[in-house]
Amino acid sequence: MRLALALGVLFSGAISAQIIEFESGGLKYRALTRGGVTIMWAHLPMHIREYAVLQVAISNGSPVSWQIKPQDFHFEKAEGGKLGALPAAQVVQWVMDKAGRGDVVKLITAYESALFGNARVHSTNGYEVRRQDAQAELGGGKFRAAAAASAIALVPTKLAPGQSTDGAIFFLNGGKPLGAGKLLVNAAGETFEFPVEMEIRTK
Repeated sequence: MRLALALGVLFSGAISAQIIEFESGGLKYRALTRGGVTIMWAHLPMHIREYAVLQVAISNGSPVSWQIKPQDFHFEKAEGGKLGALPAAQVVQWVMDKAGRGDVVKLITAYESALFGNARVHSTNGYEVRRQDAQAELGGGKFRAAAAASAIALVPTKLAPGQSTDGAIFFLNGGKPLGAGKLLVNAAGETFEFPVEMEIRTK
């Protein structure tokens, strides 16, 4: 399965700087290709405690390898202020320290529903691979919860040409949706800019 191939079909003939919007599994996705690298994302229809969560997928169709990490993502609010996505290690530590079982189950359910409901997302190095690794984790309670969070959260990943990944990124936003503004991604030597015009509401 190749996200790069699926997205290549979707965006063939499209202008590289054009944002493509489509709906899948009840979610509104936005995708943009620059320099052969495609970034696709959607708001998950929920929040976890004080976090707003996005599902992202990245495909490297360029001839060189690129490092992708959560810290590449920022959200500029229309009313002012800028939020940076949290490192995966910080998300996992939060799960260990504060998250309840219900939070983890809610996150897993929402993420898997979005991922498996979108036929265009088939990563070569994403959630499915991390989930299988997490299943091998020993221990119970908080350790299993942390393993589940580490499978879902986008982790720093080096994508070789033709590879792809997916994961969730977390913004500390007081338990509110991100709202209007723009998502900025500084990755692969490019700046990806996604205007967000309407308030995103949770279910």
